[in-house]
Amino acid sequence: MKIQEKTGKGLEARLDEIAGRLRRKEITVPTDLLGAALFLILAALILYLMPGQVPVSEADVVNGRQFPAMLMWLMIVCCALLLIQNLIKLAKKEPLHTCTINLLTEVKALIILGILIAAYLICKWTDLFVAGAVFCAVAFLVYFRCKKKLYYGITIGMAVLIWAAFRFGLGVRF
Repeated sequence: MKIQEKTGKGLEARLDEIAGRLRRKEITVPTDLLGAALFLILAALILYLMPGQVPVSEADVVNGRQFPAMLMWLMIVCCALLLIQNLIKLAKKEPLHTCTINLLTEVKALIILGILIAAYLICKWTDLFVAGAVFCAVAFLVYFRCKKKLYYGITIGMAVLIWAAFRFGLGVRF
């Protein structure tokens, strides 16, 4: 039992050490420049993919591609203007609008997103909503380092109880 306690504390200490290193790491991103470049690429990609995705009839004067294509061209023009504006600021050595990203915050957000995606995939693959709900609840308790076994029991019990009430009591299929 002491070996398990030492291993658990060692893992927590290691996680705290990693979190401490990530907390100190920050990235400053020029938001207007990066956003304009990404959306320019996105608009060009949508324009490239649109003919294969949206079928049109040659008899139609206005077809289903017209409006989305006009929006994408407008987006390209606006992104190009924003890019040119920011490149001029860079050339003049003027400050750009930036955002500071803390890596620890972003890693935590990605872990939470991963838990939610995994819960969705479990629901989809098993065709049991309760399996995904139980996984999600337990994963969040583990993520937030909950040590009380009673919380795990209550959470699992409530997930199953709510699922059973909707499934059998109300006849709702998830």
